[in-house]
Amino acid sequence: MSKTKTTFFCQNCGAQSGKWVGKCPSCNEWNTYVEEIVHKETKNDRLQIFNVNKKGISNKSILLHEVGTANYPRIAVPGKELTRVLGGGIVPGSLVLFGGEPGIGKSTLMLQLALRLKNLKILYVSGEESEQQIKMRADRIGITTGSLFILQETNTQNIFQQINEIQPQLLIIDSIQTLHTAYIDSSPGSVSQVRECAAELLRFAKESNTPVFMIGHITKEGSLAGPKVLEHMVDTVLQFEGDRNHIYRLLRATKNRFGSTNEMGIYEMQGQGLREVTNPSEILITNRDAPTSGVAIASTLEGNRPMLIETQALVSTAAYGTPQRSSTGFDLRRLSMLLAVLEKRCGFKLGIKDVFINIAGGIRVEDPGIDLALVCAVLSSNEDLPIPQNICFSAEIGLTGEIRPVSKIEQRISEAEKLGFEKIIVSSYNLKGINIKNFKIEIVPAGKIEEVFSLIFG
Repeated sequence: MSKTKTTFFCQNCGAQSGKWVGKCPSCNEWNTYVEEIVHKETKNDRLQIFNVNKKGISNKSILLHEVGTANYPRIAVPGKELTRVLGGGIVPGSLVLFGGEPGIGKSTLMLQLALRLKNLKILYVSGEESEQQIKMRADRIGITTGSLFILQETNTQNIFQQINEIQPQLLIIDSIQTLHTAYIDSSPGSVSQVRECAAELLRFAKESNTPVFMIGHITKEGSLAGPKVLEHMVDTVLQFEGDRNHIYRLLRATKNRFGSTNEMGIYEMQGQGLREVTNPSEILITNRDAPTSGVAIASTLEGNRPMLIETQALVSTAAYGTPQRSSTGFDLRRLSMLLAVLEKRCGFKLGIKDVFINIAGGIRVEDPGIDLALVCAVLSSNEDLPIPQNICFSAEIGLTGEIRPVSKIEQRISEAEKLGFEKIIVSSYNLKGINIKNFKIEIVPAGKIEEVFSLIFG
């Protein structure tokens, strides 16, 4: 007979305790511990989950140089955006956690991926939608395939029975919070259920060498729901971001054991599904008939991908006594630092004025190379003088007011030249090691903020 025990789990971070506590010692949140009944299975129960590794042969330790380096080719993914974020394609046996807000397009992107991989046998397990709803979405996308199997099921034991019959080459779970296993006596979506179901899928992925995609919900704070151990178990964590009021969606990798976490993919939400945006610079720059003050174009870098974005600033007199500082798509603390540099080193009195910053397109940028563009946008709005539309910027600003160099400056300059800009202002230290004659665009070096102000406004 198997034993049954009761354990308390923190619903915020997944910490475990033998008794109820008011404040979680791991995440310091109050009243998050919930009692859950944990069923401890027998030693032979797990062998019946799926038909892999049933012989019961234990692993033995071997020397490192005796380990064979089997090169498993990555599964090619249709489309450059997802391929770039994954690091070159889908790795066999990998476990990918795909998170995002409700309605952002997670299920649509995963269904598009399943429909476009026509040479693979794919099993799409849905615990939230019926087969008819998935078929309606597939008809709207307009892609047909004969190798996609749909399963409406939430019990993991039944799912693995279908896996044994179909033998899929790719498994998609929508979503991990809806699954439940018979080995845990708690409700679906609880910490113990999510962790146990993810452990079963991880074991299946590694032992059968089948890639698994798990769609996960996120909390109101923007983090993935469920225990934090879930993010440590998986190989890759993808985050689908974007404002539902905007049509653009951003795909980032916050964890990737098989590639870089600095890459970003951009999608456009349409009636027929998600369309890849191959040239984000064109959509992130607003075409204007007349110059407008408070607008500057920055050449930034997301991973290895250069792109140009529009930075907007509004400086006005503080109407309520205390000046406001607001930033959308940019770090507010770094904005405060840049404003302090302008006031201390350059003599611009911005301490009594409201300053509002916005990155056009609804994206968030963490590259310090847009510092110079933000500062010029602030000065342009403060003086009500427009910046010429054929000028862009790419440089970081230090605490002493100097213009600091940025990485991969040649890629940034090439992107600005490709979009038709005539002049780019960079740090004078960035000119070392690059050949100006290779570019048709005029490269203007600067060492101090005062020099940039004189170059633009005279």
